[in-house]
This record gives sequence, C-alpha cells and structure tokens, in this order.
Amino acid sequence: MNSETSPAPAVLEFSMRFTSSPRGARLARRLVSHRLDSWGHPYASTANESLTLIAAELTGNAVRHGHVSGRDFHLRLTGTADTLRVEVSDTRTERVPPLSSHEPPGDSESGRGLLLVERLASRWAVAPRVGGPGKTVWAELSISGQ
Repeated sequence: MNSETSPAPAVLEFSMRFTSSPRGARLARRLVSHRLDSWGHPYASTANESLTLIAAELTGNAVRHGHVSGRDFHLRLTGTADTLRVEVSDTRTERVPPLSSHEPPGDSESGRGLLLVERLASRWAVAPRVGGPGKTVWAELSISGQ
C-alpha cells in the first residue's frame, strides 16, 4: 500500500423498509436508537437522543404526510467518525416539507416538528427520491468533538 494514500473512512449503515403506519414509525425510531447504541453512541448520549428524536419526527411525517396506500417508507441510517445521517423516503411527491422555519400558531397542536429537526440537526434538506417517485428528507448530526 502506498504510504501517501489513506484508507477510506469506515461508513456504518442500517437500512430498512417499514409499513407506513404509526407502528412502523415507532419501530423505526426504536431501531435507530438501538443501532446507534451498537455503533458506540449509548442510549443516553446526546448523539443517540438527538438523532432518535429527529428520526421520530421524519418517520412520523412520512406516515402522516407522505403516506400512499399500499406503500412503505424507507429509512437509511449512516455513520462515520464525525457525522450521523438519517434519511427517510416516501412515495408522495407533491407533499414536500417547507425548508423555512416559521412558527405555527401558538395554540396549534402540530407543526413544530421540523423546527425541532432544524434546531437539533447540523443540516437537513429534502431531495427527490432516487430510483422512484417521492422524496427523501434527510438530516445530519455532526458528532466530531462529542
């Protein structure tokens, strides 16, 4: 091996399809937390708690706003030495979440989840779903220095 080249950074990955239901969203959230723990980010760590909360919001939105009858949502979790990333894909193309941070009315019972994602994540965005109709909402959490 040439001493001037360094090995590529290790990328950990977990990927799974879930039924587009509240139960599927709960299972996805639990598996994200479990996988992060197995990757060395204990349940009570900031990284695990933050990314699990982000995953809960994104999977909940996929079920609530991205549901297409008979279609599942897909979750992908990746990790490197300095970044954790969660991606949630659904097949609903026309319902894209706003990237602006506007507050919902004071007495509204919903509408604050993406504000939470924006505040917890290092960055997040929406992209067209690769390989099919729909979209992927992703969020990254920088863990370097934690």
